Amino acid sequence: MGILSWIVMGLIVGLLAKFIMPGKDPGGIVITVLLGIAGAFVGGFIGSFLGLGGVTGFNIGSFLLAVGGAVLLLILYRWIKK
Repeated sequence: MGILSWIVMGLIVGLLAKFIMPGKDPGGIVITVLLGIAGAFVGGFIGSFLGLGGVTGFNIGSFLLAVGGAVLLLILYRWIKK
């Protein structure tokens, strides 16, 4: 995936993660995109570690791994900001 694809997927995944876990978070759209991109990396790493595969493109498995990673990062982000 190219950099533009990572940004678009990061935006979609970050928005979905914030939809799953609504609340007041500082940072706005920039943090949402970064959270989604980082979530894709985390989800891909965890998926590879567990033998589920990694984030390889725009497919349902990659998307679910990325969303799971973004939700995990959002939980950690809120815990640290507390």
